[in-house]
Amino acid sequence: MVTKDFWVLLAMVLYFAAMLTIGFVYSKRSNSSTKQYFAGGRGVGPWLTALSAEASDMSGWLLMGLPGVAYFTGAADPMWTAIGLALGTYLNWKLVARRLRRYSVVAGDAITIPDFFSKRFHDDRNIVSTIAALIILVFFCVYVGSCFVTVGKLFSTLFGWDYHLTMVIGAAIVFAYTIIGGYLSVVVTDFIQGLLMFFALAVVFIGSVASAGGIDNTVAFLKGIPGFLDGTHVATPILNDAGEQIVKAGQAMFGAPADYGIITMLAWGLGYFGMPQVLVRFLSIRSSEEIKKSRIIATTWCVISLACGVCIGLVGRAMMPTQFATQAAAENIFIVVSQALLPSFMCGIVVSGIFAASMSSSSSYMIIGASAVGENIFRGLLHRKATDRQVMMVARITLLVMFIFGIVVAFDQNSSIFQVVSYAWAGLGASFGPLML
Repeated sequence: MVTKDFWVLLAMVLYFAAMLTIGFVYSKRSNSSTKQYFAGGRGVGPWLTALSAEASDMSGWLLMGLPGVAYFTGAADPMWTAIGLALGTYLNWKLVARRLRRYSVVAGDAITIPDFFSKRFHDDRNIVSTIAALIILVFFCVYVGSCFVTVGKLFSTLFGWDYHLTMVIGAAIVFAYTIIGGYLSVVVTDFIQGLLMFFALAVVFIGSVASAGGIDNTVAFLKGIPGFLDGTHVATPILNDAGEQIVKAGQAMFGAPADYGIITMLAWGLGYFGMPQVLVRFLSIRSSEEIKKSRIIATTWCVISLACGVCIGLVGRAMMPTQFATQAAAENIFIVVSQALLPSFMCGIVVSGIFAASMSSSSSYMIIGASAVGENIFRGLLHRKATDRQVMMVARITLLVMFIFGIVVAFDQNSSIFQVVSYAWAGLGASFGPLML
């Protein structure tokens, strides 16, 4: 008899194979020049631009980190974070995208964010571009690590496999198609992964509400938890000495809700103005006239996906009130709900959305980090007459370094994806956002 795990694994293997195939398909075109490898030759259409920007931005944080926070402490934290991100997405596309696309051409046809800053401010000695490239390298290594944590948790939760082994294997798949296919493979796979993430969130949200007994029953249960649905307070799980939530008589124990700072979480949206993985999409779009269409697509995707992510965590608490004792463990709620609700093969497709999110983000971070080192440090500072071939060789070495560093960051399986991402997000947003504006 074929086991349930077999069908889940089959669906995921087919998905991985498709992503690697895309990398090979675009490898010849991407490797023709640094402009193709790092920016797709500035010929990317509005749909690919919009969905690849959002998929690379949200990462596994959307399907695991955000629902995990909602499950553990209630609506306030993830809700205001989501609102801030939705506003930030819209304003970034509205205020920055068209101007950056036009100005990057005027500023010496800049194809990376450090390159744009350097040419925009007439940095003949490449000091600005070097500092920007180093900042990108540091924070993107942390970002890549958060994505690898997601991969390890996914396979460990689904199949009970060793976290460290599956984390390394998943990371190797991402590394392979990124180093082969360059920016175009990243954008095309991000587009597919963005669609899959959207589908996965919608299916699991609808199914979880039905399983929890409908909206009225779910809301009634959650209102019984102090501060859980209160937008100005955070629910406070009562923890034991081991840091795990206490359960008595089959009920998870909560204390008095804590006060909450709304502005702090809304400020997440400010980070968008300095996110290289989003800004580089503005550089690579085919025409500035297509920005408006991309903005509508990206904002719609973002609002619906964030809403579903938050609601899955909240409804998950009603479905499985004592399942997860820590916030790090609660980040598996999407996976566990998918397993409980969906047929095996469908579950495999849906949870591939988690791997899709991690692949889309980590590949984007790696290609941008590689372009920063190869184009801005190696050619911009160390060897100004370097050929495209030499720059791409340095970029691939950088990819390998980021791959290894990401594995080191991800080796602690108790890391909270939400917390790891928040540090990197704040670092990049504060570094580049004010300068970009």
